[in-house]
Amino acid sequence: MTSIRIFADSTCDLPSSWLQEHEVGIVPLYVTFGQDVYRDGVDITPRELYDRVSREGQLPKTSAPSPADFLQAFAPAVEAGHSIIYISLSSALSSTFANARIAAEELPEGAVTVVDSLNLSSSIGLLVMKAVHAASSGHSVSEIVSMLEQVRGRIETEFAIDSLDYLYKGGRCSGMQNLIGSLLKIRPVIKVTSEGSLTPAYKIRGKRDKAAEQLLRNCVTNRDRIDQDVIFVVHSFAEEEARMMQTVLREQTNARQVMITEAGCVISSHCGPQTIAIMYATV
Repeated sequence: MTSIRIFADSTCDLPSSWLQEHEVGIVPLYVTFGQDVYRDGVDITPRELYDRVSREGQLPKTSAPSPADFLQAFAPAVEAGHSIIYISLSSALSSTFANARIAAEELPEGAVTVVDSLNLSSSIGLLVMKAVHAASSGHSVSEIVSMLEQVRGRIETEFAIDSLDYLYKGGRCSGMQNLIGSLLKIRPVIKVTSEGSLTPAYKIRGKRDKAAEQLLRNCVTNRDRIDQDVIFVVHSFAEEEARMMQTVLREQTNARQVMITEAGCVISSHCGPQTIAIMYATV
């Protein structure tokens, strides 16, 4: 019987130990400062990224793996007799999905199935975990893909950005918006839409802990509809808030696991330090 291997890209933001334990293949995106090109999670860490942004005052550019990168990652597993399911970063945010499909077309028909997560960060990780469990339980490729396509539309992804600085440096808000936001301590909350794009949801004014508290209230209010497998608390250098949120969610929801994960370089380069998020599936 042909075994199934799950692949994702570096934006899935799952712990490397878990990925290694479950033999999940990871294809890294790229982070580029001028002429210096790094593989996300391989050649550069979020700390190193933030240090360089602080020194130079400029954000890096991020880019998808090329079709050749995907082909190089997929081919050995296919040659070993595996069927591959690759779960991509949202096609509305990156060309990873399109490039992976180009690579899949170069391999034997049906060897690689590419699934658009319509999401980012550990919301992709949530789909990866479900796919790994389904594959280990003996489900077929078509059954796993059908499950992923159902679950992806029920994922709630909401994250609070601590500062507008990175949005400003990335050209996503004006200098005046950045100044006013800083003076008034405004923290935008971003959600992922059902089409896989990002949209401003609302703004929180005040100290940083108010943002964490609001995300918690939103999640706990929804607790009767939450898939009990896992809730993710994702952060970028906001570990204290993440630990607090993990404790509250363990106490006030029925989730079997509340997992803290750290955003990688691609996600961090767009959101900045002290970003905090909650991600889960509904039923």
